[in-house]
Amino acid sequence: MTKHIAPLPNPDGSLLLRELNHRVNNELTSTICTISAKAVASDDMAVKAALLDVVDLLHGYADVHKALRMPDPGRPTDAARYLQNLCFYITKYRLDRLSIRLLCSADDLRLEGERCWKLGLIVSELLSNVARHARFDDRHPEAKVKLLLAGNVVRCAVSDNGSASDLSVRGRGLTIVGELVSSLGGRVHASRAAEGSSFLLTFPLTESEQRAAGATHVVLKRRKVRRSNRLQVPGAEDAAAGRASRPAEGDRT
Repeated sequence: MTKHIAPLPNPDGSLLLRELNHRVNNELTSTICTISAKAVASDDMAVKAALLDVVDLLHGYADVHKALRMPDPGRPTDAARYLQNLCFYITKYRLDRLSIRLLCSADDLRLEGERCWKLGLIVSELLSNVARHARFDDRHPEAKVKLLLAGNVVRCAVSDNGSASDLSVRGRGLTIVGELVSSLGGRVHASRAAEGSSFLLTFPLTESEQRAAGATHVVLKRRKVRRSNRLQVPGAEDAAAGRASRPAEGDRT
């Protein structure tokens, strides 16, 4: 019996990336299963423990990879939730191992799926640089990710309180970051000081993102009004008037 495979609707340039993502997920799953089986079969407790540590590490990499999935390009993506989820897994499986505390804050923002994904790739690469290159000496290691919306411009800052090598020496990772920012129509500024390093990238919203931002602003304003109305004490003036008109205790019969 011959079966026909239905083609994907509206194939675009992201198709190969999605196929690559699918392959990476499958290979990670296969590797985890293989090493897990070896750990179970081993009678050497030290070997078993070492293999299970590798399995745990691979699970972490797989979770970060899944968090970096490309959202549906056909609808606006909640960029704040996307970044916070990504930061959670990067912290859990990469930064926590190095005792680096990560603080993430984000404005309510909707981005096109592919553009949100590119922003996630940038943040992931910059945090990986913190994990690999930052030197904190006697300071408590800390990194911050801030996503802000200023009018129709997105500002995303990734900073840390460690010292690093000269930022003027660009490796492949920073080169890719620069190209990703350019593809968003934005710019990136890097700085290094005694108190740490920081990267600030800025890029404009597209027309569809501006419309989404406007709709979100209306919804948030309505919610704020409803919350304000719930916090008000109803009938406060009427209650005061009632007390004024109520007869004194001694005047009651």
